[in-house]
Amino acid sequence: MLQLCEVFGLDPIQIAQQTSEILKEETGETEDIYKLLSDEGSSFVTAVRKVEMLKEKSASVENENLRAFIMSEVADMKVVMMFIAFHVALMRNIKDVENGELKQKESREAGVLWAQIAHQLGLYKLKSELEDLSLKYLEHDAYYHIKEKLNETKASRDRYVARFISPIEQKLTEAGLKFHMKGRTKSIHSIWQKMKKQHVGVDGVYDLFAIRIILDSARHKEKQDCWQVFSVITDMYQSNPKRMRDWLSVPKDNGYESLHITVLGPEEKWVEVQIRTERMDDIAEHGLAAHWRYKGVKEAKEDGIFVFTPKGDLFKLQAGSTVLDFAYHIHSGLGNRCTGARIAGKQVPIKQVLHSGDQVEIMTSNNQTPKQDWLNIATSTRTKARIRQSLKEMQFRQALMAKEVLERKMKNRKLDFDEPTLMHTITGFGFKMVTDFYAALAAEELDINDVLEDYAGRLNPSENKTVTEHTSAKEFVLAEPSETATDKSKEDVLIIDRSLKGIDFQMAKCCQPVYGDEVFGFVTSGGGIKIHRTDCPNAKQLRDRFSYRIVKAEWAGKGGQQYPITLRVVGNDDIGIVNNITSIISKEEKIQLRSISIDSNDGIFFGTLTVMVDDTSRLQQLIKKLKTVKGVKDVSRQ
Repeated sequence: MLQLCEVFGLDPIQIAQQTSEILKEETGETEDIYKLLSDEGSSFVTAVRKVEMLKEKSASVENENLRAFIMSEVADMKVVMMFIAFHVALMRNIKDVENGELKQKESREAGVLWAQIAHQLGLYKLKSELEDLSLKYLEHDAYYHIKEKLNETKASRDRYVARFISPIEQKLTEAGLKFHMKGRTKSIHSIWQKMKKQHVGVDGVYDLFAIRIILDSARHKEKQDCWQVFSVITDMYQSNPKRMRDWLSVPKDNGYESLHITVLGPEEKWVEVQIRTERMDDIAEHGLAAHWRYKGVKEAKEDGIFVFTPKGDLFKLQAGSTVLDFAYHIHSGLGNRCTGARIAGKQVPIKQVLHSGDQVEIMTSNNQTPKQDWLNIATSTRTKARIRQSLKEMQFRQALMAKEVLERKMKNRKLDFDEPTLMHTITGFGFKMVTDFYAALAAEELDINDVLEDYAGRLNPSENKTVTEHTSAKEFVLAEPSETATDKSKEDVLIIDRSLKGIDFQMAKCCQPVYGDEVFGFVTSGGGIKIHRTDCPNAKQLRDRFSYRIVKAEWAGKGGQQYPITLRVVGNDDIGIVNNITSIISKEEKIQLRSISIDSNDGIFFGTLTVMVDDTSRLQQLIKKLKTVKGVKDVSRQ
């Protein structure tokens, strides 16, 4: 700290004296800061150096975790208060320092670090001074603009305050209360923040000042007297309930107690009134220091630990966190590839427990993947959830690869793919879940040749499903064709997630995709993949709720395979129309009518047709022709 004075070209003894005076004013205690800092072996100097070390390791004084880290690591709060007072003294004396960059650096540290710590300790007076002095050098023009405006309006504000408090003084005196009142102009920094937030000039900030009523009350009557003052004021002036703050019933964490109300005063101006006792005002002005005078103080400790990256970024973790926790805290990708870390130049494993102040460099390898036993190393719920998700994704990818290998070997052995037969094989090997079966294949826990032998033994190639034609169109009921979209005699026409071919998939019933439709794949709970149109009625819900189960899908080759499509036809109730429709379909090349269901009501028929088509262009041509049939009102794809 004394060296910092020399960097600025300031007299360290003079700054130390001013620091001591500020501390005396806040705590009532006299400390010769210069002597304390000159004693190299003292615990006080050790604590000071620890704070300076923490600042040097951090990449930015604006990191909120740095404030919490300082408060958790420094056992003696007097050291923290001394730092605050020192920076107040320093900021008071840097006006004539020529090094502008140095002034900017100190102003940022004073405003965003020490002012906020002062606020946390309830040292509002020092907090406001640090913020104002910081603004003076960081936003020079704004600072002096506000200051000049306040000077120009001081006389009128004083007159208004006198007019506002006069009737209040009379009523409180009549009530027998002992008190004194004062008007307090808000800090320049506070006004600047309001101007930016409300997008107004100085004149547009209506609460430039606050009235403070300070009661001389016995301890046991403090709340009663404050609420009596509240009642008197709100009887005289209209209050704004949205701006009421009751810190009497529940004080702030730093001990601040007060009752704030905003009322509509003369000239229709809103005025903030703060009601408190002498004791409360002392705590409000001097914060933590005042607690020593009234009831002692508990040391400010924070839960958790604080860990630095090599670049100085500071992260807060729960106590007991490991290297693996830290890696996943930064990014899941980093955690997935983590092999260990370096701490203080020493290589440590992923299970190494971290401590506050550690500077940790995560080591990775592209060959590293998450392991099941990592769940025993991780300590945080968040880390464990990320590991589970990564394991699930990895197992899914491995299962897809295993499925591709199995189906390729089936083709090599000229075994037709039959899903029911495969399911019998899977259950025969003792698996209840398809995903578990493919995971076992991927892990080589199952011999794929054993699986193929079992499958071949169960497969009966002579079994073929036949379609029974019905003569009556209205009574025509046909079992729906298989959803399986693989054509045994041709190559697959879908590429799932670009890199995988030959994967078993099914066309979703809800939207019945056809070659040429824009599609995506969805991994079902059973491990299979269903293909949906991108405009499927269920697409939005699937993407919103199960985005991690969506895979890219696109058509490959030139088509040639047929797909079942359901058409909805509405027209006049005439058997001739149905005959014309079936006639058109029968004459279409590469289009087959698989089923038709007719219903009629009030002279209108509603037909549901299932046709087999090979691509969207043929489907659109068919719909266009059906619409030309006399009596047909509408044809649409379901």
